[in-house]
Amino acid sequence: MSILVAEHIKKYYGEGETLVRALDDVSLSVERGEFVSIIGTSGSGKSTLLHMLGGLDNPTEGKIIIDDKDISKLKGDELCIFRRRKIGFIFQSFNLVPSISVYDNVILPLQLDGRKIDKEYIDNVIENLGISKKLNFLPPKLSGGQQQRVAIARALASKPAIILADEPTGNLDTKTSQDVLGLLKTTGHKFNQTIVMITHNDEIAQMADRTVRIEDGHIV
Repeated sequence: MSILVAEHIKKYYGEGETLVRALDDVSLSVERGEFVSIIGTSGSGKSTLLHMLGGLDNPTEGKIIIDDKDISKLKGDELCIFRRRKIGFIFQSFNLVPSISVYDNVILPLQLDGRKIDKEYIDNVIENLGISKKLNFLPPKLSGGQQQRVAIARALASKPAIILADEPTGNLDTKTSQDVLGLLKTTGHKFNQTIVMITHNDEIAQMADRTVRIEDGHIV
């Protein structure tokens, strides 16, 4: 069963001679529990596509359905609440809050949403990611690999329908990248998470269950 469906997505900038077709009639479906990598060179449209899938930007045309909800029709607070509850984001730059502890970073999405913390689930996620001994540390005191593990834990914390990872290993060395991706894949299977990851790295992309290539705004 598809948990994410993008239908005929177009994203255009400018008009006339300056028209840029960042995405040009892109359709994609992802099954529940699947780990899909979207690979492409810089400027291919992969980041634009991820922003559309995550509701961070609106398509010029087309619709995006996540967990049976057409997010193309959501606006303002309704979209913010949907993203917070249904989508977990993992960014290349980690995007952790430097002034609060690792544990507080992990549970931050739940606190922002006023939701009860499932301590057993959170403890399980933290243990699986190997950061149990770092919970009281501030993020700047951690290595890049450890910070990305915290970012993965934060993305998993709210039990989202789907996790979107934007070049999650872009700031990590090769060995750490493989370790982090291996953990992401393991935790994804363990907690039945659906993962969509963009990358420009073929070797990293091959760790996913399926790879989709995008070039010049088209899936090829």
